[in-house]
Amino acid sequence: MRPNFTQKVTNWGNFPIVEKEMKSEDSYRKIKEFVLNHNEVIARGNGRCYGDSSLGESIFSTKKLNKFISFDRLNGIIECESGVLLSDVLEVSVPQGYFLYVTPGTKFISVGGAIASDVHGKNHHAEGCFSEYVIDFKLMTENGDIINCSREENSEKFWATIGGMGLTGIILSSRFKLKNIETAYIRQESTKAENLDEIFRLFEESESWTYTVAWIDCLQKGKNIGRSILMKGEHAFAHELPKKFSENPLRLKKKFSPTVPFYFPNFALNKLTVKIFNWLYYKKQTQKEVKNFVDYDTFFYPLDFVNDWNKIYGKAGFIQYQMMIPKATGKEGMKKILETIADNGNASFLAVLKLYGKENPRAYNSFPFEGYSLALDFKVNSKLKKLVEKLDAIVEEYGGKIYLTKDSMSKSSLTDYLKNVESSKFVSLQHKRILNNK
Repeated sequence: MRPNFTQKVTNWGNFPIVEKEMKSEDSYRKIKEFVLNHNEVIARGNGRCYGDSSLGESIFSTKKLNKFISFDRLNGIIECESGVLLSDVLEVSVPQGYFLYVTPGTKFISVGGAIASDVHGKNHHAEGCFSEYVIDFKLMTENGDIINCSREENSEKFWATIGGMGLTGIILSSRFKLKNIETAYIRQESTKAENLDEIFRLFEESESWTYTVAWIDCLQKGKNIGRSILMKGEHAFAHELPKKFSENPLRLKKKFSPTVPFYFPNFALNKLTVKIFNWLYYKKQTQKEVKNFVDYDTFFYPLDFVNDWNKIYGKAGFIQYQMMIPKATGKEGMKKILETIADNGNASFLAVLKLYGKENPRAYNSFPFEGYSLALDFKVNSKLKKLVEKLDAIVEEYGGKIYLTKDSMSKSSLTDYLKNVESSKFVSLQHKRILNNK
């Protein structure tokens, strides 16, 4: 009888926490043995997704699949194993004049996770999702076979795996393209918006920028609902940089990264403290518009600066609720969402609004489509389930969608999201929860 070694496992939101078997190997032979000897398996990268999408009865951790295979510096093509983190890719590629075409809000996710979630960033309206730049990947299927997947070879598996949340198999390695950059800095413009009407106008006026994102105060009501700050960015050219950045334009100085040493008590994060934070964040920019240069870490990964920042939400954990609504009804839907949150009082100080471009119809499991997305962090408490149910109903009413990489609670609006990616072997707790509508 096979021994069952279980351990407590959770992802970045510290919710839910489960006790399951988890194994990590770097030998393809041993990975195959693990797959064949278990009825249900799900792959897990660095555990930086927020919900239960990489949790299952038996979990295979790709952390030991952490090696680079090749770097074509002439054409900007990286080949690496699936457990390599985006932070590792940046460390290798930026000094050589390359950057990720698409990156989410943390660099501490694995390449395999980026493909399985088909991650997007601040530039979806301009450059699409991560999958647009994936050349191919090696996939271990449920019978232990290793197949190469690309747009030309095993294309059905390729597109099913893109955004398929690990349900088609275990991604072992991948090749993908990088973009040329001259510097490690971003030319940034930040503009304050007084309400939802203004921030939506600013987004539409800024579609020519490569990167756009807005922090939004989700507790405002009435004429101030949607009060926010829009941040736009472009990769800076060497001739643009101020003198202090121009000596080593492709290398960043190391910074001190503080660590949250303990879980905050439950009372620390409440409607009042979040309201104060939001007021300070909005007021710290004293001018209507500010233009400056920031390094790529500051622009793309502001939260990565603080280690273990998830502990701020306490031991009960938190969820990130990310949804999107079609562009035509985006403002109306977002207004209803924000009103519901403000009335509920379950405050989020990390609220991010983004504009998305047209979807790739072949990537049928990907989250984005043309519209607006709102991502909010909520502390887990007794009121949260009812709030999520209300938000789900609004998202469904406006023809929207929930991002599976963040989800750990939503129900009805997700039931047919993964209808094209079903497997008898690769199953997550999230997949079972959605299909069972629990």
